[in-house]
Amino acid sequence: MSFWEYVGTRHAQLLTDTYQHASVVFQCMVLATVLGVLIGVVTYGSEWAGGLATTSTATVLTIPSLALIGLLIPVVGLGVPPTVIALTLYGLLPVVRNAIVGLRGVDPALVDAAKGIGMSRTARLVRVELPLAWPPILTGIRVATQMLMGIAAIAAFASGPGLGNEIFRGIASLGSANSLNQVLAGTVGIVILALLFDAAYVLIGRLTISRGIRA
Repeated sequence: MSFWEYVGTRHAQLLTDTYQHASVVFQCMVLATVLGVLIGVVTYGSEWAGGLATTSTATVLTIPSLALIGLLIPVVGLGVPPTVIALTLYGLLPVVRNAIVGLRGVDPALVDAAKGIGMSRTARLVRVELPLAWPPILTGIRVATQMLMGIAAIAAFASGPGLGNEIFRGIASLGSANSLNQVLAGTVGIVILALLFDAAYVLIGRLTISRGIRA
């Protein structure tokens, strides 16, 4: 059976796995973005705190994804929980690092001007600093998403959702008629999803970043 014939006969399952893969990556990136930006906001004003935040989130990336998921299984079980926890932790570093860099890069004169017209600390953060820091934050989100696309495939080891199940089934049945087709279908699906997500981020950037900042 050719690859395209395999895709045609298995399209329903492949679409389900693709949807689950995209869904878990998207949801984990939302969590990682919220947590990462919050950590950045809390720590960017201090060199020590910012360094600690960056080092702590970077340490997570030194743990092999298969090992981290394996360690989580006895604690939270199989399926979605270890997948969400692992992906969220892996997605933190690019967001935290870029949030700190972006917030520190805001022109102090603009912050002082906002303070001079009576803006509160929260108002300055929400209306001046975060919008100006948004381009590097978005770049961090894009980088993290590309990472999570591949790491999410490993979640199939813990019965997690997504295209990794197709890849693991193919690897487990190497030598059978459709083993290579299964691995290829899962891999191609992940690559296509990564490209689509990245295109969506480019569009978001054009819609949310003013021309003055982009220039």
